[in-house]
Amino acid sequence: MSKASQSLRPLLDRMRRAWRGSPLPDFFRWWGGELRALLPASWQRLFGGGDDWYLLEHEGNQWSLRHAGNSLAMTRWSDSDDSLIQQAALTSALKHVDREDLRLALLLPAAAVLRRTLALPLAARDNLQQVMGFEIDRQTPFSAAQVYYAVRELPQAAAAAGRVNAELVAVTRGALDPLLERLLALAISIDAVDVVAGHDRLGINLLPPERTPHRVRPRLRLNLALAACCLLLLLASLATYLHNRQTALASMQDTVESMRSEAQQVSSLRQQLQDNAGAAGFLARRKMKAVSMLSLMQDITARLPDTAWLERFSVDNSGQVGLQGQSVQAAKLLDALKDSKLITDASFQGSIQPDPATGKERFYLTAQLRQPPAGKGKSSTAGGGGVP
Repeated sequence: MSKASQSLRPLLDRMRRAWRGSPLPDFFRWWGGELRALLPASWQRLFGGGDDWYLLEHEGNQWSLRHAGNSLAMTRWSDSDDSLIQQAALTSALKHVDREDLRLALLLPAAAVLRRTLALPLAARDNLQQVMGFEIDRQTPFSAAQVYYAVRELPQAAAAAGRVNAELVAVTRGALDPLLERLLALAISIDAVDVVAGHDRLGINLLPPERTPHRVRPRLRLNLALAACCLLLLLASLATYLHNRQTALASMQDTVESMRSEAQQVSSLRQQLQDNAGAAGFLARRKMKAVSMLSLMQDITARLPDTAWLERFSVDNSGQVGLQGQSVQAAKLLDALKDSKLITDASFQGSIQPDPATGKERFYLTAQLRQPPAGKGKSSTAGGGGVP
């Protein structure tokens, strides 16, 4: 075992104990069993993988192989048989077992091992293997170099406060090495050395680390690859989801900007319409309030005597009316215009002068348009266009 593996072993042991002590293994075991029970029988065999332990025992000169938890032997052979016969017996018994799940353990009888239960401080829980290595000289008649040993933690409920119960299981090298050498000569690889516990194994491993076989687990690699693919697909789906959301957000922003631009155009058109409507209303009101030019000319024509005529007639923007012309008696024109309903404040501008050519009086008269009462402006426009 490398130094790196030795330094990591306490941490791995601590993590393994924490995992086994948690309710998660039982939950996942129950959950997996329930899920497998829902599958067809052929699929249940496909998904029923995991470590499948077979127990190899040696009594006298006889070898026997049985499945863990089963008391009946699957096959037997003798040390006196040819090595090929022994290998063929084991291979034939295990031919239907998945090689990736197959685990083979050498079981030692209870009389071949030494077991001691110790109450250790709780602080020793993380380094039980090292602590027991120092306790072998005191708890057994052998030194640490003479035995193979393993430690297992006993249920915490039986321990006193601040203590942890641990069991030391040891076997002498002289008792185990011959069996290991014999199996090595037969090219039989084992995964653990354990102790008989009823029809099953105790759950420890006395096999030296240097003799532990290295197993290639293609299914585990496949599962890890599939898990990595699932993770990558999950990340890809999340990235796609985020990309789609960003694309949708960008599209919505473009739509909002377009709608905002259209709204601004509509607002501008509305303001323009309101301005135009105000201007049109202003012109309409001006037109309604203005005196009709035709009515004004008709009224002035009707009031001026036949002996008077106009040379110039004007109306400016302020509503001032200018009359320039000649009349026999120009002074009487103010009396003729004073009762007009369209003009008021008639007066002469400058003096009245006689015209030697016509023998009449030349005048220039100004007046102011009378504003029509509210509500009557519309009727006043019937004769023609308004005066601006």
